Amino acid sequence: WDDYLVIVETLPYSRNAHLTYDNGTLEITVPLEDHEFYRSLIEYFIRGLVELMGLPIKAMGSTRLNYPNQNKSAEPDNAYYIQNQPLVKGRNVDFTKDPPPDLVVEVDITHTDISKNQFYSELGVPEFWRFNGKEWRIYQLNDGIYVEIEQSPTFPMIPKEKLYEFLTKAKENEVDAMRGLRTWWEEQCQ
Repeated sequence: WDDYLVIVETLPYSRNAHLTYDNGTLEITVPLEDHEFYRSLIEYFIRGLVELMGLPIKAMGSTRLNYPNQNKSAEPDNAYYIQNQPLVKGRNVDFTKDPPPDLVVEVDITHTDISKNQFYSELGVPEFWRFNGKEWRIYQLNDGIYVEIEQSPTFPMIPKEKLYEFLTKAKENEVDAMRGLRTWWEEQCQ
């Protein structure tokens, strides 16, 4: 753990690489264009949903999630406090005392050696989304293990197909994709 902290401190703050440390294994990934495209669109999708639904949110982005007591640290693509936002709003999160993010998103276009499902389940993240460029998987923590589910517990009224539809439309025009999502949501609320 101490060696990992030394490495982190010597790297430039504005670097593009993401680090994941799991009990002595350090993984360094550098996002590619496809990765960043999908990451930003999924973030746009989530932010749009919380706005439409009137939910509170604290977006953590790729903030380093340090858990020194577990010898774990990660810089996920996106992490969010939604249900627990009232507990962490207006201040920096202390991962040794505060709950983990409610939702973590990873876009895995390339293979990684650290099992992200096991990693985030051990941190106690209640909901985990993975997208590999083609397939979106939603996992919910159940007795310390992720179970793949079809509906997001955070957004239970949003069919999984809506993300695929959103991503397909956004490849052509991101603003039109958000307008389409907003129109669909307004129709559902009538």
